[in-house]
Amino acid sequence: MTAAAHLEPNARLRVVHDGDAPDAGRAKDAAEAFLRALGVRVDAPGLEDTPRRMADAYVELLTPRSFDLTTFPNDEGYDELVLARGIPVQSVCEHHMLPFTGVAHVGYLPGERIVGLSKLARVVELFARRPQVQERLTVQIADWLASRLHPRGVGVVVEAEHLCMTLRGVHAPGTSTITSALQGLLREDPRSRAEFLSLTSRDSGRQRS
Repeated sequence: MTAAAHLEPNARLRVVHDGDAPDAGRAKDAAEAFLRALGVRVDAPGLEDTPRRMADAYVELLTPRSFDLTTFPNDEGYDELVLARGIPVQSVCEHHMLPFTGVAHVGYLPGERIVGLSKLARVVELFARRPQVQERLTVQIADWLASRLHPRGVGVVVEAEHLCMTLRGVHAPGTSTITSALQGLLREDPRSRAEFLSLTSRDSGRQRS
């Protein structure tokens, strides 16, 4: 699945999910068959509506919302880091179809244009709401912003807990995985890189709380 973007006037980029539209009815039937195959009695009290709820939950997890990526001229020549910390991440591991959740920190060094801050969270959702691996998710967010905004630098850090690690396999609850993707000056300039990584660290969050 990829993100389709359609140019509109006034620096407004319409971003839509180009995957197939979900079929809630078929998903419900498949969920019921899946649960029955696992030995779950879906006709037991409290479970009659579980297949529908299960299907609805996965439709939500796998369907990002469309949005307008609105950008504005950087008239004031702002050249310092713009950073959105703690953006919620809700995704699904493509290997086991179990959720992984956490936060993303997304920042950029503006060039000629700046972006509405809420749109950074929308971009995270765009790539998170699909079967994913965290490493790819992190790079996709950074690449997409770099190609649309043309900033002097872009950085993304994702920290998440994977249920495929905590509920099965190694059974390691509380384990978090951290991935990063840095481009432009945030990768090449040591001072800019250090500033970004410092502001996205756990210690920085504690100091500012």
